[in-house]
Amino acid sequence: MARQDYVFTSESVSEGHPDKVCDRVSDAIVDAFLREMPEARVACETLATTNKLVIAGETRGPASLTKEFLAHTARMAIKDIGYEQEGFHWQNVDIDVLLHEQSAHIAQGVDASQSKDEGAGDQGIMFGYACRETPELMPAPILYSHKILRLLADARKSGNEPTLGPDAKSQVSVRYRDGKPVGVTSIVLSTQHLDETMTSDDVRAVVEPYIRAALPAEWISDETIWHINPTGKFVIGGPDGDCGLTGRKIIVDTYGGAAPHGGGAFSGKDPTKVDRSAAYAARYLAKNVVAADLADRCTIQLSYAIGIPDPQSIFIDTHGTGKVSNSAIEGAVREIMSLTPRGIREHLGLNKPIYERTSAYGHFGREATVDGGFSWEKVDLVHGLRDLLAKEFA
Repeated sequence: MARQDYVFTSESVSEGHPDKVCDRVSDAIVDAFLREMPEARVACETLATTNKLVIAGETRGPASLTKEFLAHTARMAIKDIGYEQEGFHWQNVDIDVLLHEQSAHIAQGVDASQSKDEGAGDQGIMFGYACRETPELMPAPILYSHKILRLLADARKSGNEPTLGPDAKSQVSVRYRDGKPVGVTSIVLSTQHLDETMTSDDVRAVVEPYIRAALPAEWISDETIWHINPTGKFVIGGPDGDCGLTGRKIIVDTYGGAAPHGGGAFSGKDPTKVDRSAAYAARYLAKNVVAADLADRCTIQLSYAIGIPDPQSIFIDTHGTGKVSNSAIEGAVREIMSLTPRGIREHLGLNKPIYERTSAYGHFGREATVDGGFSWEKVDLVHGLRDLLAKEFA
């Protein structure tokens, strides 16, 4: 039997964290290609350090996307994040663009032809997860860790909190009783600040109202432990303080450790890459299973082989909360949606420039937008799943 009383912790990092700067730039490059050519291929990695940004990888797309244009795209992403400090400034950071043509050997296994459907861009396993802990059907610790940092970023960018810098990390430890989240045992926040005279107490005075606004009021008590900028000053931030790389925050991007992860990063990859698209599909299906009241928790694993369209396996675990059998849900999932790379992209409308916004504050638990962003958060399969499983309820 699963534990019912425990404390679980998840962390998030802000859009100004060095790794997230890289995720943002990589996804801005993906969007630039998809904006010009919906079937473009992009595998883009970014490295950031003091006054330097390196963009490398493989692409297939229009020649109009010059190195100069892509460097400008990266510069505008850094500007929007808010970096204007001596060691990392959007205007004068040195940017190298080292993108080159995609391997023809990869393309021949992935591209569709008259004799076969488009194959998966790589082998691998992908997981999706949903639970009833929050209205967004996400684990509470990661959802609230993200929310704290989003509120602080909004306050910084609006000018309401001009002393805050772009780089920040949060961590929330949630107490569970009878398997449900009931309170916060500790809150950790480290945020860059631009005023060198500020102490940890000064920073807490600025950020505490936003933290309290992010969390359910009854979850914070006199026993909640606070650690705000526990090491003291945090003025030098972002890539000037720590090297950043694309894809190093995969647990932050997903479920905060509350669910398995297949190991593949999302950012910098076009949606033919199943690391990204199949993980989105798995979340979409898991969320619809829970929303359809088929289970209170659902984990879905998909697996793929490079060049092969259909998944090698579909595994579902409802953790003992299922209203019908896991095997019956697996059958319904196979029937309700094509899980080939093209089937996923067409069902979720993924060949669009919708990825830059995913690069910080989580790829899941966000609201679907009218332009197709976060389409994997929709719950439009509820009735279809219940109809397919009607005999199981009889």
